[in-house]
Amino acid sequence: MDAADLNVLRDRLLDLLCEFAYREGDFVLSSGQQSSYYINCKPVTLHAEGALATGRVLLSMLAPQVQAVGGLTLGADPIVTAVSVVSALEGRSIPALIVRKETKGHGTMAYIEGPVLPEGTNVAVLEDVVTTGKSAMQAVERLRGAGYKVDRVLSLIDREQGGDQLYREQGLDFQAVFTIADLKQWLSTKK
Repeated sequence: MDAADLNVLRDRLLDLLCEFAYREGDFVLSSGQQSSYYINCKPVTLHAEGALATGRVLLSMLAPQVQAVGGLTLGADPIVTAVSVVSALEGRSIPALIVRKETKGHGTMAYIEGPVLPEGTNVAVLEDVVTTGKSAMQAVERLRGAGYKVDRVLSLIDREQGGDQLYREQGLDFQAVFTIADLKQWLSTKK
């Protein structure tokens, strides 16, 4: 996909996120923080057009050495799946891994769902929204504990509330498709 097409797709993804994911009000975030806005990306990442845009945009951001993508259930489930499917369509075939919050209570008792990959496989962690960074860090720790190499986190949206700093402190590269400033700027043009 060329840069012009990717920019159009990125703009469309921003449209979808602002229209269907962003809400104002009084909210308590998973971090326990109070917020005057909430971003739920699932209405976008589970939407056919949104999933395709998410997969294409995030795939374009993956370094060539990345061999798999993973993330913490539930927010990352549609994202890692979208990237994996788009990668197969584009001839790269990157498998998806879903990291459970708690160990599976039966069968294999697994924390990680997906194909079993060789130790040392380079996995990028994908996230929908980063606030403090703790959710994605749980996925990073589980994947590293399984023997995978994890050195990057990609997110659809960075709320710019400390997640990027946490990742740097942990030796992780971090990149977000959009920041909260991008969403607020888009929203201000629509009023």
